[in-house]
Amino acid sequence: MPQENQDLFRPDPGLAPLADRMRPRTLEAFVGQEEIAGEGSFLREMIDADRPVSILFHGPPGSGKTTLARIIARTTNHAFVSFSAVTAGVKDVRAVVKEARDTLNHLGKRTVVFLDEVHRFNKAQQDAFLPHVENGTIVLIGATTENPSFEVNAALLSRCKVFTLRRLNAEELGTIFRRALEDEERGLGARRLSLTPEGEGMLVRLADGDARRGLNLIEMASDLLEEKPEGERTIDPALLQSVAQSGTLVYDKAGEEHYNLISALHKSLRGSDPQGALYWLARMLEGGEDPLYIARRMVRFASEDVGLADPRALQVALQAWQTAHFIGLPEADTALAQAAVYLATSPKSNALYRAVGEARRDAREKGSLPVPMHLRNPVTGWMKDAGYGKGYRYAHDAPDRASGQSHLPEEIEGADYYVPGPFGFEKDVKKRMAYWKELREKARRREEGE
Repeated sequence: MPQENQDLFRPDPGLAPLADRMRPRTLEAFVGQEEIAGEGSFLREMIDADRPVSILFHGPPGSGKTTLARIIARTTNHAFVSFSAVTAGVKDVRAVVKEARDTLNHLGKRTVVFLDEVHRFNKAQQDAFLPHVENGTIVLIGATTENPSFEVNAALLSRCKVFTLRRLNAEELGTIFRRALEDEERGLGARRLSLTPEGEGMLVRLADGDARRGLNLIEMASDLLEEKPEGERTIDPALLQSVAQSGTLVYDKAGEEHYNLISALHKSLRGSDPQGALYWLARMLEGGEDPLYIARRMVRFASEDVGLADPRALQVALQAWQTAHFIGLPEADTALAQAAVYLATSPKSNALYRAVGEARRDAREKGSLPVPMHLRNPVTGWMKDAGYGKGYRYAHDAPDRASGQSHLPEEIEGADYYVPGPFGFEKDVKKRMAYWKELREKARRREEGE
């Protein structure tokens, strides 16, 4: 059920996690996202004017979405209710709206409703907010790690101002971590812990842009040092490694980051950059991506972006897929890397990709054009009598193995779907196509003369 202000801002110091205790309570104490929350920003001016509007905070975990929502609630003269889309439903939305309406009618105060993980609400649940956002009963603040254009209804999205938060950088994370170690009221200052420079570097790396993750690691390390005498309570790389086990990179195989990384890999291959291709491949593998998915994408790339500029590219990509299917990870990582480097350094051509697209467009837009009679196979006597196959010239019986006949419907005669590029094997394909075209023209002139 939703939480009210008092529950939200006064956690039991003995129970609340360090990350929750250390949440900044004002914009002045907030670290990072200056382009969104800094001096002169829309958000800051909105808060100072005490006129909050419906907002969607979009960004990676631990970047400050929930903190900014709570700062808005704390510093504006509005009622505040918070709940998570993971555990709430339409019934909860209705209860919140009813309470907000009562607050508005009896106290003259609007209610700010904070909905965490808004992307987990389905269309019907999101629609439940629309009329109440529209008529001003509530001000909605949503938080999501997913791309709002994919996960939030267009109607609701159009009624909210979207702020995209970035992952925190090393300097910002360092400030947050040192503050937690020094603060004696809400942080761990009373424990007299020290953090080595090397430890801070590892902590920043393990946090990977997520302040909450880093603070959780500090808290776990602190618990292990609690029994040590003062002066020996040092957080160093060895201790952090023991509490972290292994660093988990930000990656959601079902979310936006999945598509961001495969897009980066594809564009690195297309840009003929093997270094970029290897990095994004490694990012996906370290994040736990299915190697068969990566291999399938490279198979597609081999035809879409290399094509006949290097016919072997498709074979290499297929062999990488077979290897990944046969032995799996971790052994298949080098086969995937081999394919990535080969594809990145291959000559590029999208001529096949464009040719298929144009041919399919004609197939869609020009309707079911009939197959010319001379191209139809006269399987039965009736079909032969009806003209199926009439006039067909067997290419192997023609001089130069070229009959000169057309193989397209009359309506699209002369269409040039495939136009080879100037690189790699396509130079030879271009010569072959010109050779056969010349022979067909020669045969056509000869047949017309007959």
